[in-house]
Amino acid sequence: MSPIKIGILISGGGTNLQSLIDNIKNKYINGEIKLVISNKKEAYGLERAKKEGIETLYIDRKSFNSEDEYNEKIIEEFKDRNIELVVLAGYLRVLSKEFVKAYKGRIINIHPSLIPSFCGKGYYGEKVHREVLRYGVKVTGATVHFVDEGTDTGPIILQKVVEVKDNDTVEQLKERVLKAEHEILPEAVKLFCDGRIKLKDGKVIILR
Repeated sequence: MSPIKIGILISGGGTNLQSLIDNIKNKYINGEIKLVISNKKEAYGLERAKKEGIETLYIDRKSFNSEDEYNEKIIEEFKDRNIELVVLAGYLRVLSKEFVKAYKGRIINIHPSLIPSFCGKGYYGEKVHREVLRYGVKVTGATVHFVDEGTDTGPIILQKVVEVKDNDTVEQLKERVLKAEHEILPEAVKLFCDGRIKLKDGKVIILR
C-alpha cells in the first residue's frame, strides 16, 4: 500500500510533528509528510521539518482579507500536493467550515486534555493545564480526535490518561501530558494510514 500523503499545520515548537517524523522514519507509520504549514513565522517546527528535507510554508493570516480566504489558501496548497490526511499538531487557529468540508473525516487534532473536559473555545496550550490544576481534578490526559465544525467536538480516536499530582506545577503537568501526546498522535495517524479507523454514528471504531 502506498504511503498516505500527510499535511501538517503547526503554530509552535513542533514536538508532535517531530514524533510523527520519527515514527515515519522508523516505518511505524505508513505515511509521508509532504508539507508543513505554519501561521507563525518563527515556529521552530518549521526548522524541524526543513532538517528532514520536508517542504515548509509560512502563511500569514494578515496577508488575507478574511479568515475564509486564508483557509482557502491552505486548502489550495494541500490539494496541489494531493494531501490525503491533515494533522493539526499544535495549530492554534480554528479551521473554516469550508476547510472541514474539503477534508471531512481526514483532519486529526491533538488536544492536551481528556475531551470533553477542559476543551473548546479558549482552552489551548498552558491554559488547559492551569485550569486542570485550579479545578483540582485527579486525572487529565491527551486526546486525538477528528475535526468537525465545532471546537474540540469531533469524534474521539484515542485518549491517554495522565495522573495529576498534588504538587504539580503547570510546567510539570504539561511535560507529562506532552509525553502522552507523543504516544497517541503517531498511533492515531498509523491507524488512519493503515485504514483501520471507521466512523459509525458519529463515533470512531478501530478495526482490529
